Amino acid sequence: MPRPGRLPSGIPTTKGVDRVRVYLPATTTVLRALVDEGRLPEPQTVFAVTPQLREYYALSAADADTEELEYAALLAAARASLRLLDVDPLAARRRAVLAADVPDDAVTPMDDPHVDPGAARLAYAVRLQDVASAHLDGAEAEDDVRAAVNVVLEADLGSDDAQFVVDQAEGHELAWYASQEIGSALELL
Repeated sequence: MPRPGRLPSGIPTTKGVDRVRVYLPATTTVLRALVDEGRLPEPQTVFAVTPQLREYYALSAADADTEELEYAALLAAARASLRLLDVDPLAARRRAVLAADVPDDAVTPMDDPHVDPGAARLAYAVRLQDVASAHLDGAEAEDDVRAAVNVVLEADLGSDDAQFVVDQAEGHELAWYASQEIGSALELL
């Protein structure tokens, strides 16, 4: 497989490299950093269609196609966004996920039964030009997201009451934004 090279200016290039779609959990603070700095540092935890995710769905939904598996990875990243919001009090109470196309060899699935089957580590600085889209809650989700942020860790530990609260937030569809619309979307918050 071709490896990324460098342009004469020293800027890394990924031309000719196999790429994979990953879903990066974020907050509005992270989105602002991406817009302002043009990149997010490595490493990152991301979600993708990993062999573990395919195996997991083969047991429960054998006919799931790649699009359905990508949607499952997006939803896992949205859940992880709740956890990030828990430690980012300055961010708007909205889940955020970036869909990015990154070099395949920079993604390492987490082969751990205690993490989501789509979880992976990304050893690559995500650049704004790698981002295909951003997915962000609308204003109507803020109250439910705020409540979910307060109990997401309890839900992770098995609390049915906390899971009910998280389910309310996850019931909101994320709005889709093209990468060039991220800055404008943030200005509207």
